[in-house]
Amino acid sequence: MKFTYYGHSTFLLEAAGKKFLFDPFITHNPLASAVDVSAIEADYIFVSHGHGDHTGDLVQLGKQTGAKIIAMAEVAQWAGSQGLTNIHAMNYGTYQFDFGKVRMVWATHSSSMPDGSYGGNPAGFVVELEGKSVYYAGDTSLNMDMKLLAELYALDYAILPVGGNYTMDPDDALIAAKFVNCDRIIGVHYNTMPEITIDLEVAVAKFARENKQLMLPGIGETIELV
Repeated sequence: MKFTYYGHSTFLLEAAGKKFLFDPFITHNPLASAVDVSAIEADYIFVSHGHGDHTGDLVQLGKQTGAKIIAMAEVAQWAGSQGLTNIHAMNYGTYQFDFGKVRMVWATHSSSMPDGSYGGNPAGFVVELEGKSVYYAGDTSLNMDMKLLAELYALDYAILPVGGNYTMDPDDALIAAKFVNCDRIIGVHYNTMPEITIDLEVAVAKFARENKQLMLPGIGETIELV
């Protein structure tokens, strides 16, 4: 399995012979200016909620790739109103796709679409791929529902927001890693704007002291998830 980071909360998982893009926001992120959006391929696009910093390139990339959009029902409805047709609407529950099972999970945040329309509830996902379970928390604060995931899964990786202000900061993300009982964490949603800027070395060291690994790949970097 491969993980490619495109900045903010946008990343690509490659597994089971398919490409899974999450929360596409690239062209309006100055830190991701070197990313060639026209070259991105995807079979599926997951959207955690409606905010513009998670849907900014959804319409363009949905049309460009023909990928199936997987999102909360209200986000899915908005995507349809923008001319996208390959859509799978969900709510909190599970669904068996051709590549594996997906569980949409609770996130504590807010959600509205870029045009101000209702975006439903925010969410995260647990995706089962190639015998691995990967949790993407979306935009969320620390919450007790995360403990349920440790009961349901032996998570191989957790992709958590670490920037603070709008979401968990590194301290809360470390607690979340304990709640979900996962030792390998990939941090997202940080350093895109001043209010979510973190000290990378300090954050990594905090996790290491608790025998957990915090990975903070550079924009455009691909890492192997073994």
